[in-house]
Amino acid sequence: MASIPSVSFASPCRQAAERRLTFAGPALRGFRFEAPKFSSRMVVRCVAAASYAPPTVSETKLNFLKSYKRPIPSIYNTVLQELLVQQHLMRYKRTYQYDAVFALGFVTVYEQLMEGYPNSEDRDAIFQAYIQALKEDPEQYRSDAKKLEEWARAQTANSLIEFSTREGEVETILKDISERALSKGNFSYSRFFAIGLFRLLELANATEPTVLEKLCAALNINKRSVDRDLDVYRNLLSKLVQAKELLKEYVDREKKKREERSGTQKANEAITKCTGDFRSVTFKL
Repeated sequence: MASIPSVSFASPCRQAAERRLTFAGPALRGFRFEAPKFSSRMVVRCVAAASYAPPTVSETKLNFLKSYKRPIPSIYNTVLQELLVQQHLMRYKRTYQYDAVFALGFVTVYEQLMEGYPNSEDRDAIFQAYIQALKEDPEQYRSDAKKLEEWARAQTANSLIEFSTREGEVETILKDISERALSKGNFSYSRFFAIGLFRLLELANATEPTVLEKLCAALNINKRSVDRDLDVYRNLLSKLVQAKELLKEYVDREKKKREERSGTQKANEAITKCTGDFRSVTFKL
């Protein structure tokens, strides 16, 4: 995928400077303008914008490949690369702020995707490389996901949606998300967040649609967006299961072929050996 194009901020800054000069012109005498205030604000915004230079998608993908250099089976690698691109775009949004529900959602997707991966150590190493490529902390992801899972298992449908009336570490996390989502300042909704919500409901045995609706309302999240993304997630899981079944059939078929080839080779070797022994005996006679 092509890199995210860089955006030039020189033009707005230049326009701001031109505005400052224009306000000083003689043709505008007799009119009151708050030129310095307006212009300085524009300059500050331009400087802040110019200082924000997130890495490109290509750089994030390269970081992943540098951290994990072993080959990954295509059925896993294709989906991993797509997820990495999506998460890069989420990660470097201006409104992005890490939260534990997002982490739970990603960890849930990752575990579903990598279920049945040939080597558990490699599975963990890929997770580490993936999160570090996004310049985040894989241990924090794991720790926060585990914390929310343990909390959700102890909840009921009512206690889950009434988090704002109680005190606690997870309750504080949810309250903070609710406040940020309401202000729409530094909260960026994503598919991983929706999956994290669903996982909370799943662990609390509270998967009724009405519970999800009330939880979304308490968190100031658009339920339609959550429903849409959960449908995409379920569809992805269904396709993933089918793909893994096809992969298993292919692996079993190739294993059988190798065994058959090996058996044929051993038979040929045995025949060759017997023929050689027979010739040796004949020659001696």
